[in-house]
Amino acid sequence: MKIIVAICSALVWGSGQAINKQKLKGLVLFFLQAILLFTELSTGTLNVIRGISEPTFRNFGYFTKGLWGLLSLGEIPRPDSSVLIYDHSIMLMVGGIISMTILSLFALVYIWNIIDAYRGRILLEKGSNISSIDYAKKLWKNSFEYIMITPGTILVLFIIVIPILFTILLAFTNYSATAIPPRNLVDWTGFKTFVDIVKIPIWSTTFFGVFTWNVVWALAATFSAYVLGLLMAVLINAKGIRFKALWRGIYILPWAMPALVSILVFRAMFNGSGAFNQILLNTGLISEAIPFLSNAGWARASAIMVNTWISFPYFMALISGVMTAISPELYEAVDIDGGNGWHKFRFISLPMILTATAPQIVMGITSAFNNFGIIYFLTEGGPANPHYQIAGSTDLLISWIFKLTYENRMYNYAAAVSIMIFVMLAVIGGFNLMRTRAFKED
Repeated sequence: MKIIVAICSALVWGSGQAINKQKLKGLVLFFLQAILLFTELSTGTLNVIRGISEPTFRNFGYFTKGLWGLLSLGEIPRPDSSVLIYDHSIMLMVGGIISMTILSLFALVYIWNIIDAYRGRILLEKGSNISSIDYAKKLWKNSFEYIMITPGTILVLFIIVIPILFTILLAFTNYSATAIPPRNLVDWTGFKTFVDIVKIPIWSTTFFGVFTWNVVWALAATFSAYVLGLLMAVLINAKGIRFKALWRGIYILPWAMPALVSILVFRAMFNGSGAFNQILLNTGLISEAIPFLSNAGWARASAIMVNTWISFPYFMALISGVMTAISPELYEAVDIDGGNGWHKFRFISLPMILTATAPQIVMGITSAFNNFGIIYFLTEGGPANPHYQIAGSTDLLISWIFKLTYENRMYNYAAAVSIMIFVMLAVIGGFNLMRTRAFKED
């Protein structure tokens, strides 16, 4: 009998539950199957069955057409406006991803429906009470947290996961300026884009060059801001400093100021005829203007300095909060042992600060790695680099992706680089977080 109710639920959702006298649960499962079938039939399949439409995958229901579109990316281009029936590869890809996602959710329900009918029959034969009402009460009591987070999980699935899947799939196509639908159809190209980035000299030189600078930038920008924030926090919290709240307020201003405003002000000041050069020339410290933004080395140093100025107040506030939580008794113990201020900082303050802020350092590196704003608005990726493909000397991978996408319409290459960034950050960030004491203690 257990096998029979499982087979019944496999054919008609909820029928096995109905046989097990769980009529309400069976009705809910049957309703879900009805929704799935109604959607498929009412969006084209019924017309094909009746002979109204031609029996092609394009004319079937939403899910069948979605899976066909995802696999084929279309068959009929639209070279001119006279063509009325045509395929749009990108729309087919998006529809296919959505169809696949919805079908995956229904597949999970389908599998659970069969297993639940089988297990329910076992409990019923043992004499257990498995009524739908009792099941609902038990489910609400034991799985309340999962029930409450399910709507948010589904929302995340459609708002975040599906766009990520779309980006991943683009990397395996030839979607670029030469293949823009519906005039031209997009084709699957496998790993060709990734191979081009690694093997073709101009692409590999650009990728590894930009990646190397990106790593240097992320580390230098984060640790310079952290060190300056640590220094200012220690100085402000030192004994003998009066008006501490005032000093904290002053040094918080760079963080409170909109970052874009600060970046544009610095860009004007770093100009060849900007304030910095004028001051240095007038004081006789230099004889000619410094190419802050037109020389690769100076431009990179300027970007790091601007990021330090904008970011250090965050670390200063964070570290100040940690320092105020350190027990004064620990410092008194150092005084009793004959220690000085350096010993207090080295053996008490610094270890506790690093333990508490290590996750923020990792997050800061990750954020700096993808910091599009400072590079784009300060240097626009320049100065130009003749050895790079559509990238400048200060371009990060994220700003290079922007140029590939919006300025040159190389969507497949931009998607491939995005995947590489995601994998690298996921591996590095996850590894570092797992090794920090703060993460382990949580």
